[in-house]
Amino acid sequence: MRTQSTTGPASGALPAREHLPVGVAGRPVLDVVIPVYNEEKDLEPCVLRLHDHLSRTFPYGFRITVADNASTDSTPAVAGALAAELPEVRSVRLEQKGRGRALRTVWSHSDAPVLAYMDVDLSTDLNALLPLVAPLISGHSDLAIGSRLARSSRVVRGPKREFISRVYNLILRGSLAARFSDAQCGFKAIRGEVAQRLLPMVEDTGWFFDTEMLVLAERAGLRIHEVPVDWVDDPDSTVHIVRTATDDLKGVWRVGRALATGSLPLDRLARPFGDDPRDRRLVGVPGGLPRQLVGFCVVGVLSTLFYLALYSAFRLGVGPQLANAAALLVSAVANTAANRRLTFGVRGGDRAVRHQAQGLVVFGIGLALTSGSLAALSVATGDRAHSTELAVLITANLAATVLRFLLFRLWVFPDRRTDSAGADAVSAGADADSAGVDTLSGGADTFSVGADTDSAGADAVSAGADADSAGADTLSGGADTFSVGADTDSVGADAASTARTFR
Repeated sequence: MRTQSTTGPASGALPAREHLPVGVAGRPVLDVVIPVYNEEKDLEPCVLRLHDHLSRTFPYGFRITVADNASTDSTPAVAGALAAELPEVRSVRLEQKGRGRALRTVWSHSDAPVLAYMDVDLSTDLNALLPLVAPLISGHSDLAIGSRLARSSRVVRGPKREFISRVYNLILRGSLAARFSDAQCGFKAIRGEVAQRLLPMVEDTGWFFDTEMLVLAERAGLRIHEVPVDWVDDPDSTVHIVRTATDDLKGVWRVGRALATGSLPLDRLARPFGDDPRDRRLVGVPGGLPRQLVGFCVVGVLSTLFYLALYSAFRLGVGPQLANAAALLVSAVANTAANRRLTFGVRGGDRAVRHQAQGLVVFGIGLALTSGSLAALSVATGDRAHSTELAVLITANLAATVLRFLLFRLWVFPDRRTDSAGADAVSAGADADSAGVDTLSGGADTFSVGADTDSAGADAVSAGADADSAGADTLSGGADTFSVGADTDSVGADAASTARTFR
């Protein structure tokens, strides 16, 4: 997204990060979700241990939510008993499996400003929980993850899982350019307002949910904090490694294709101008056109050196025209990417392919200038030295550089502030960023997510043309039950009814 030149948040962008208040009456600061499936033996000791740890060490209000993924044993009964015994514990029942589905469902309906989750086996040392959520509470970061692959992490697990984990993260780095170190550690947290924007873009409902969420957040420029953890593998884990790995690879292909085509609206996740220190106006630091000229000149000098090195290398095997075209093509792609990010401040993958296509048009103009110069040189002097070729190319490239800057600034990366002002007015009546259903129930302890929208006495509230709403917002006055339309899992792919119970 093009960085704004005003100090206020842009419409549709995330608000500036702020330190959360110490506490709001009746609302916890942290909601820790524990997704479970047939965990009747481990659930109770896990919840009791986590509850004891938070009661002793966490200085804010908290809630523990047990998300039951269609268990067939006595897990729902155990979760219900814990919810009845401990006021900070509640249970949610889902009739469909999928860890991603459970997290999306609970996080979308949670009123806590910080959301986290951890595996039921508590493989991660709980002493890392406060360092995990502290950057989110303070307003420093948007997401936080535990990392088993950091240098100071201490991990106990078998060589098979160690190998699979490291190979998977290498695949992410190579295919999706991910910079976070551990995508699969079941120990993550996210700010509530970020989750409301990010979750509707995440399609996966299984184990790839974490990876997809992190990749999209990173591509959108959100800040991800990593915490080294002490982690002990659970030998009784029921995760099917081969099937999970296959699903993950399919997810990598799907997300990579979406990022390449620019089909994801990542600009909705951008922070407003001034939230990033790199966006702030400082005294004595040029902005606008002067700043762009400085950035463009730096990128241009490096691109020219890169181009000349490529041309000299290609010239060893091919003629001058082919060597010039190949060197200019490769350097043009790199130049467009560098100027997109560094000179004109465009972040994320939105319209990346379009920008590169426009950059290739600019490349064609530069090719015509440089090739024409070589042709003119060939006509003027039959036998020319290599140094003469380079001198002519440098002169032609200088002319092409001036033209390239003008085309980049006016055509490829135009200032869209005036357009966004009109778009802000148009979008005033519609909230396209709704991540789920905002509901209030006076003393409500139970809700059902399904197709039932006939709740007696329901007061349906419509907030304009909400294209991304996951269902109908209904407000039951004093009722213990409310219904939430058809849950489409944010992309309309899962219209199945999902029933859950808060106890």
